[in-house]
Amino acid sequence: MAEVTLFSRAKEIIPGGVSSPVRAFGSVGGDPVFIREARGAHVVDVTGRDFVDLVCSWGPALLGHAHPEVVEAVRAAAGRGLSFGAPTLAEVELAEAIRARVPAAEQVRFVSTGTEATMTAIRLARGATGRDAIVKFAGCYHGHSDALLAAAGSGVATQGLPGSAGVTAAAAGDTIVVEYNDLDALTRVFDEAGDRIAAVITEAAPANMGVVPPAPGFNAALRELTARHGALLIVDEVLTGFRVGPGGWLGLEGGYQPDIVTFGKVVGGGMPLAALAGRAEVMQLLAPVGPVYQAGTLSGNPLATAAGFATLRLADDAVYAHVDRRSVELQAAVAEALGAASVPHTIQAAGNLFSVFFREGAVANYEDAKDQDTEAFARFFHALLDDGVALPPSAFEAWFLSAAHDDEAMGRITDALPRAARAAAHS
Repeated sequence: MAEVTLFSRAKEIIPGGVSSPVRAFGSVGGDPVFIREARGAHVVDVTGRDFVDLVCSWGPALLGHAHPEVVEAVRAAAGRGLSFGAPTLAEVELAEAIRARVPAAEQVRFVSTGTEATMTAIRLARGATGRDAIVKFAGCYHGHSDALLAAAGSGVATQGLPGSAGVTAAAAGDTIVVEYNDLDALTRVFDEAGDRIAAVITEAAPANMGVVPPAPGFNAALRELTARHGALLIVDEVLTGFRVGPGGWLGLEGGYQPDIVTFGKVVGGGMPLAALAGRAEVMQLLAPVGPVYQAGTLSGNPLATAAGFATLRLADDAVYAHVDRRSVELQAAVAEALGAASVPHTIQAAGNLFSVFFREGAVANYEDAKDQDTEAFARFFHALLDDGVALPPSAFEAWFLSAAHDDEAMGRITDALPRAARAAAHS
């Protein structure tokens, strides 16, 4: 079946033809690629065409797609039953594996999605402090729960305005949005409203406006500022957790301990699984021991925990060294190709995650990230896609590599880059 026909068919029954908006190619144009299967560093569409994959399921495929040991762990778990609605040994083992990698994760609660994890973290922070307001940073994405879809208005900090139809002003009204990496603005917010702020939530190293690393000392300063005012610090590692290193960004950066950490993506090895974790005294406020309610029939699903546990077990130092090395190699190749074609660009990295901004100069916040030539990116994207390389279909996303990206896969990417760079250069 031709993909254009399949997309038309999908749009008849699924809103926009997709189950998550960015998949629709809205920011790059054209029809999305429908994937039939994936293995290693490759995905194959419904027509049988092979692509080298730089999406990696938006992060979870750290080991590569369909790693045999992860697949076998899921197959074995499925043979024992798909869901029990009861505690399992697998969730205990996975929670222990998380704590071994991330000391701040003294206790762990499993959920099914990153949105659930951050939504629960916010509720938990409000329950722990008795306060209502939440501070988030413009350009940081924490899932699609109502309060966290608030968008920044004018000025250094403003009361949140709904960032989506269907989000009420009341839901967004307790969300204060500050420009990322602006510690002075955040300090003024706390000086004015510190006694009603329950928590600051931040991506450990933002990668949802493109990769915009925290300024040196920024996260540690968040820890000091929140502690001084009796607020909690929530660090969102849904994307960076267990991908940029064995202990996520916290393990790379060190020097501070958040109250709550959220995980997703890699923690489930490609299955629907996420978690929130943190200080035991805070986590003990969750039901059934505390007054903060959270529940889910499929939370800690045995197939998902099996995939996650197998992935963490296999993600050893050699895996991270390989992904780090490939990331450095690819960044250099992209810079060389774009430079040769005289395309303005900036490449920024957080560990092995990186993104390419089609603009000159460093990107420190969301306003900087938006100030780029997204049409040039779209031309670059489609030229690579035509040559069998699949990038994330947005200029505001990180690029993902895996332990399965071997010399052949890297060679295909680097061979395609010069033509893509020339396409980006010519409107």
